Amino acid sequence: MIVDPILSASRIEAMQREGWWKDENLLDYFDAALTECPDDLAIVEYRMDSGEKSQMTYRQLAEKAERIAVALAHYGIEKQDVVSFQLPNWWEFVAIHLACLRIGAVSNPLMPIFRERELSYMVDFAESKILIVPKNFRGFDHEVMIDKMRDKLPHLQHLFVVGSDADNGFEKALINHSLDTDTGALFQERQLNPNDVVLLMYTSGTTGMPKGVMHCSNTFLFSVHQMVERCAMSQDDDVFMGSPLAHLTGFMYGMWMPMVLKTKAIFLDVWNVNMGWQLIKEENASFAMGATPFLADLTNSDRGDECNSERFRLFVCGGAPIPSVLAQEAAEKLSIHLIAVWGMSECGVVTTTKLDDLPEKIFGSDGVAVPGCEVKIVDENGNTLPQGDEGRLLEKGPATFIGYLKRPEAYDVDADGFFDTGDLARMDEDGYIRITGRSKDIIIRGGENIPVVEVENILYKHPDIIDCAVVAMPDERLGELGCCFVTLKDGAEFSFNSMVDFLKEHQLARNYLPEHLEIIADMPRTASGKIQKFELREFAKGVVRR
Repeated sequence: MIVDPILSASRIEAMQREGWWKDENLLDYFDAALTECPDDLAIVEYRMDSGEKSQMTYRQLAEKAERIAVALAHYGIEKQDVVSFQLPNWWEFVAIHLACLRIGAVSNPLMPIFRERELSYMVDFAESKILIVPKNFRGFDHEVMIDKMRDKLPHLQHLFVVGSDADNGFEKALINHSLDTDTGALFQERQLNPNDVVLLMYTSGTTGMPKGVMHCSNTFLFSVHQMVERCAMSQDDDVFMGSPLAHLTGFMYGMWMPMVLKTKAIFLDVWNVNMGWQLIKEENASFAMGATPFLADLTNSDRGDECNSERFRLFVCGGAPIPSVLAQEAAEKLSIHLIAVWGMSECGVVTTTKLDDLPEKIFGSDGVAVPGCEVKIVDENGNTLPQGDEGRLLEKGPATFIGYLKRPEAYDVDADGFFDTGDLARMDEDGYIRITGRSKDIIIRGGENIPVVEVENILYKHPDIIDCAVVAMPDERLGELGCCFVTLKDGAEFSFNSMVDFLKEHQLARNYLPEHLEIIADMPRTASGKIQKFELREFAKGVVRR
């Protein structure tokens, strides 16, 4: 057991006294669905590579999760051990997570785009004994990748592979594992406390080292219940999720919210707008959630005219501020309610617009705090700023995470319980916020944080580069793209393709690659020599207009 949550007795007492923490476990909700509607569909999934669509009931999902749980215990997983899995939006992802809950283990989902550089750090830092990957996904062999890096994973004892027929294949080693054990006694012995860690999810690593965010059932369920209330959700709603389950958006609202509602989750493993619309139509989805590109694609697709219906009533958009033009166009063209939200891995969704808000709130803000949560805008000294002034965004609430794995010193929560989000924002007279920028040096590309420092650190290793800086350049569809500025040694040559090849050689994830390169003579600097990135951002805006 390596997890060490930061949970004071005073916080627990306050959350219980105020009724925000109900001291329920996640499995309480899955088991309630299993009891009430065992033969209702829990999951419908579509796999783009194979073109296969499949479905699974709550009963079938529970049976598979039970077998996996017993197998994980057999292979040495103890209570509060971390189990890592790098899987797309497949039923196996959900079953593994439920299995972890059954035996008190901590789920550590990893994005399928991660490669050697990210995984060698994340899996080793979590001291994961078990890692589960797909054999092939989007033409990439994950098993071969892990085999090549086993020397960097001293704690890893077992690698299981979805889609393999070998002895370490998921079906053979986990699903078909013998159940010759007293599962009732095992599960009772491993039962979790609502304040035990259930989820370890890594941030993007804005300082070059990703941080492992830890959540418990209490923090997690509060966020789910608040989203259900703000969106007026019920068991009649079916949830479509094209965002990765390995993001908190997919994990919390695409996977768990349907189970809390005792309804159906509809998964698409690779985003494709035509298939997204087809699934929304075929499965009668009423709710979808994702970053701006998902909304833009659905709005601009011709399939919307054919597949949209009154049943599809709500899209929740987060990850980055929604351009007001897109928000208005989407709401009108698709005839849906649009809810804008702000949140992060450390706290889930904290602010949302409301179903009955006026257009200026929906199309021009990132919402107001949900009940139980607080947000405030402060200056560099922590003083609350007047309405309309830009400053640092702090949040406080029952959903705030319970620590970073092995990094208690990084838990930036003050004595009053406010967490410094690293975002910059303004607040209006009604308490609605608008994200205006970031004090963190990151790019938000399609709702995903790009760790700028990590990209720059690699490029600084190139023998021809003197200085480099990666900044955001605006993009209509993805919100932001990466624009890389470099200065070169005399006589050196460097091209966009050279940059991409060099970053790939250093195992940088594909989604982190900058989309544009600018070679300049000198970097703009302060008197102390610091690169003035705000000038480069202004230059990058001009690049878009060229």
